[in-house]
Amino acid sequence: MRTSPARARHWRRAEYGRLIEVGVFRPGEPVELLADALVVGEPQRSAHYTAIGLVEDALRAALGAGWLVRSQGPVALDDESEPEPDVAVAAGSRRDDRRAHPSRPALIVEVAESSLALDREHKGSLYARARVEDYWVLNLVERALEIHRRPIPDPSAPFGWRYASREVLGPPQRVWP
Repeated sequence: MRTSPARARHWRRAEYGRLIEVGVFRPGEPVELLADALVVGEPQRSAHYTAIGLVEDALRAALGAGWLVRSQGPVALDDESEPEPDVAVAAGSRRDDRRAHPSRPALIVEVAESSLALDREHKGSLYARARVEDYWVLNLVERALEIHRRPIPDPSAPFGWRYASREVLGPPQRVWP
């Protein structure tokens, strides 16, 4: 008896939005749409949650008016992806969110502990494909900030794009978006 290989169901942002509207996911359930796949994240530990708040506070203080700094909100990258990065920075104000989720963030920050490989490889490739110019991974395991810049095509990357530049900073080094 021959079995056919399993096929994955590909999702679009509009379908994903409808799943949320009808309550398919539990409130607070960490689900993201990444390159047409629904990905379930792990619950956040205390250090992860604290780091998100500290990053958000620091960026809000550094950037000031004219920039929207938001944590764990949807970003509409394309028709197949609506990730919820730990922190995203986009030009504009909070009121701009009423019309639509930001689609062209200037900076995305992921805080990584257990999700380090996913954030580096898969999300990094996805953000590069969307041409997010600045992508930072706050690596809690190694106490380092990984700065990824200059998205370029790369057929060997998970989503066909990667960052050409990667710089790793440790305390007490500083960075500016």
